[in-house]
Amino acid sequence: MSQRGAPLVALTGATGFLGRYLVDALCTKGWRVRIIVRSMPIHEQLAPHRLELVPGDLGDKAALKRLTAGADAIIHIAGAIKGDADSLMRTNYGGTKRIAEAWQHHAPDARFISVSSFTAREPHLSAYGASKKKAEEVVMALNGNWMVVRPPAIYGPWDRETLSIFKAARLPVHPMLGGKDARLGLIHVRDAANALCALCDGGAEQQLLELSDGELDGYSWPQIVTAACQAVSCTARPFYVPSGLMVMAARLNGAMARARGQVSIFDEGKAREILHPDWSARQTHLVPAGIWAPKITLEEGFAETAKWYREAGWL
Repeated sequence: MSQRGAPLVALTGATGFLGRYLVDALCTKGWRVRIIVRSMPIHEQLAPHRLELVPGDLGDKAALKRLTAGADAIIHIAGAIKGDADSLMRTNYGGTKRIAEAWQHHAPDARFISVSSFTAREPHLSAYGASKKKAEEVVMALNGNWMVVRPPAIYGPWDRETLSIFKAARLPVHPMLGGKDARLGLIHVRDAANALCALCDGGAEQQLLELSDGELDGYSWPQIVTAACQAVSCTARPFYVPSGLMVMAARLNGAMARARGQVSIFDEGKAREILHPDWSARQTHLVPAGIWAPKITLEEGFAETAKWYREAGWL
């Protein structure tokens, strides 16, 4: 254990959606939390907590040394979800490689948790999935007390990525982008954060784990649409978007974004991810029940999220 009594956790990606909830979970459990930040001020969700701030980024070796030195646990969340293949590889693989090297050199006895993605199971589908798979491989090739944790799609208050599902639920027709037999894993952000917190000092080392909200087979798109409609007190008729049309639209959207010098999250790779038939958690890779168990059902989580969206003026 680090000095000053309470155990110390070093965290990347603390200012992101999952990271902010993880900070709250860690502080609630009595951890001292040290985070790396690129700019100030930090997000309002982090303001109530006493945090150790390290200015810098994943390309700054001196900052990574200050971040990891003396830590009892290191959780690496930071990464990119959109960009071209080269930039995703630089950020997700390169960033993971550098923080893992800092762990090996400056806190070799710490538990190192690298947060990945279900998309790493199918790296051929997208540049994002390929970059996350490569990041996993660099960690799993190392000696030491590491874990790789793959969450499914994460939703909850403050999340902008799933907001469109709730907005579409208020329309007469709700477009569904996945296949009719597709299964999708979902988890509320607080459950995901509590899982990572529990794994800081629980579970065997050198494991690849996947998170689930308890619905082990995942959800069909009709189930997701129904839950979203209930959460916003509306009734939308599901409409499946043909896969060929979606891929064509994704290609066009990506090309238009590139022409404007921008990056779009909805490109051909993302379309292939969405069309993949199974993004449910594998039962052989679940977190042991004695360490952590999910608490929030889809219906409860969607209701809370929709309420927050309305109160925040997002919906």
